Amino acid sequence: MKLVPASLGGRLLLGAAVFVAAALAAASILIGFILHHFVTGQIEQRLDTQIAAIVGALKADEAGSLRLATDLDGPPFDRLASGWYWQVTGAGQPLKSRSLGAASLDAPPRPFDWRHLFSDRAASARAPDAQGQMLHIRVRQASLEGRSITVTASAPQAAIDGPMRQALLSLVGSLVALWIGLMLATLVQIRMGLRPLRRLRDAMMRIRSGELQHVPSDQPTELHPLVTELNGLIDQNAAGLASARRHVSNLAHGLKTPLASLSIELQEAGRDPSGSMKELVDQIERRVRHHLGRARAAAGASRPSRTLLAPRLTDIAAVMARVHADRGICFLEEIDDGLAVACEPQDLDEMLGNLLDNGFKWARTTVRASVEIRNADVAISIDDDGPGLADAQMMEALLPGRRLDESVPGHGFGLPITRELAELYGGTVLLCRGPLGGLRATIALPSR
Repeated sequence: MKLVPASLGGRLLLGAAVFVAAALAAASILIGFILHHFVTGQIEQRLDTQIAAIVGALKADEAGSLRLATDLDGPPFDRLASGWYWQVTGAGQPLKSRSLGAASLDAPPRPFDWRHLFSDRAASARAPDAQGQMLHIRVRQASLEGRSITVTASAPQAAIDGPMRQALLSLVGSLVALWIGLMLATLVQIRMGLRPLRRLRDAMMRIRSGELQHVPSDQPTELHPLVTELNGLIDQNAAGLASARRHVSNLAHGLKTPLASLSIELQEAGRDPSGSMKELVDQIERRVRHHLGRARAAAGASRPSRTLLAPRLTDIAAVMARVHADRGICFLEEIDDGLAVACEPQDLDEMLGNLLDNGFKWARTTVRASVEIRNADVAISIDDDGPGLADAQMMEALLPGRRLDESVPGHGFGLPITRELAELYGGTVLLCRGPLGGLRATIALPSR
């Protein structure tokens, strides 16, 4: 199982989560030390104040013994076994707080600290009392009337640990909330930072569908070199496609027309008694069509175009109306402006031109163009109100060089060329009886 996500966003978010968590953990430890020092300092300051008050209240009586001039057992030093104790030793009978009762405050040996060599400041220690309660102890050595005394004051360790625990719980909760907030902010930042990549992907999808010709140049500075290379690659592919199309077109005109003419000549009586020449010509034509189709499909696959239907159909119909102006044919169009097919514009013009030319030739009064969406295909139907074709003639009309009526000008290649072009794009051409009473020619082309 991979621990590192496959996506850039996931990697950035994981890295931010780990590093921010480590930073917050280090911050919590540092803040914990600071809090412990602060809380301990507050307790020690209170104990030092109590020690200073005791030292200031010590007086020698007539017998020479030290006594307190005032009562210093105020709260919390007046509650028995409270952990808040004080004791004075070295003044004869030990003096101690009421909270100690009959017990005594035994402090551990004073730890060495070079600072105590030059002052009488108190030292800290930890030791349990008679009940086993852990104490935080402050010990101070003092000299009074030639006597060396030791003043000890203590506070329960819980007075330090309790506030520390509450502060740390609040701190951890705050840091967790901060981590969550930072992760949400990081997620938003990552999504905003990766948005140009998503726009670049969308631009490439629109280029594949034919909606755009180049990747837009308004990209972040870091993506400019990539966009420049992509647009250069697109232009290079377009140049290769144009060159391939020129060669395919030249080869088609150079071979298909002579072969079709030779095939028509061989159909005359006595030209090919055995039929072997006709079979060879058909075989050559099939191979030429096969290799032309592969070359054209390979060239078109490198950069498919997205061509709008309505403008092309309107322009071609206007040309046909002028060509057949003497017949007064009415052209009707039922196509949405936004419909498009994945086809090169010149190929679409050739296919629509062949179908509209047949429609205007055979129509009595009306030619109509309509469109139907069929899953991922767009079906374009050209109807006329002419005599139409019989079912047997419809299949024959799609064969090269087959003219079903010699009285109408033409060479019989319009519908076969249309079928070949449609098949190169994965489409089809069908002929049937139309709703106007004449022929309906339907060409289905992919929409993407």
